[in-house]
Amino acid sequence: MNIFRLAGDMTHLASVLVLLLKIHTIKSCAGISLKTQELYAIVFASRYLDIFTDFISLYNTSMKLIFLGSSFSIVWYMRRHKIVRRSYDKDQDTFRHYFLLLPCLLLALLFNEKFTFKEVMWTFSLYLEAVAILPQLVLLQRTRNIDNLTGQYVFLLGAYRGLYILNWIYRYFTEPHYVHWIPWISGLIQTLVYADFFYYYFDSWKNNKKLQLPA
Repeated sequence: MNIFRLAGDMTHLASVLVLLLKIHTIKSCAGISLKTQELYAIVFASRYLDIFTDFISLYNTSMKLIFLGSSFSIVWYMRRHKIVRRSYDKDQDTFRHYFLLLPCLLLALLFNEKFTFKEVMWTFSLYLEAVAILPQLVLLQRTRNIDNLTGQYVFLLGAYRGLYILNWIYRYFTEPHYVHWIPWISGLIQTLVYADFFYYYFDSWKNNKKLQLPA
């Protein structure tokens, strides 16, 4: 494992911890899209189907369990917790996220590295992850006023994917025959989706002002 992969994993983990910190300490999910969290739960559930069949390392299995457990617990908190669910802004979080599922599944059936169930599901998770943040970004545009923890959560999610791109570049030049077009293209698309958010995030940090996205 290289430094870019480790940094990407730790940044991804940090994004989850920031969101859980907000939910557990403030007892609020204001500004968080349940639609995006449900999509991430589907992403991890379809990606880690091999968790009990293919052991790679303790680190690998631990990370899988953390992301599976955290994603479903966040969805539970937003849907079922008697205090947290009151802060969920259902009227603003109206992105029709289920329309993303079928196109991603069809793409996975058509474009995959191997036509097996687990491989198709893994590919589906890559395509879906590339667009899973869209409901969250739309919600932030509608609410406009973004609290610090929510802004940090979204920034860390985008930074994780950016670090993974550096990881792929590093492996391309250091490992023979390392070519995986599907993760590369989907990862690049995912990073580009964050481009607008990154611009306003760094602008707010540079000018020491509250983060706002244009409507």
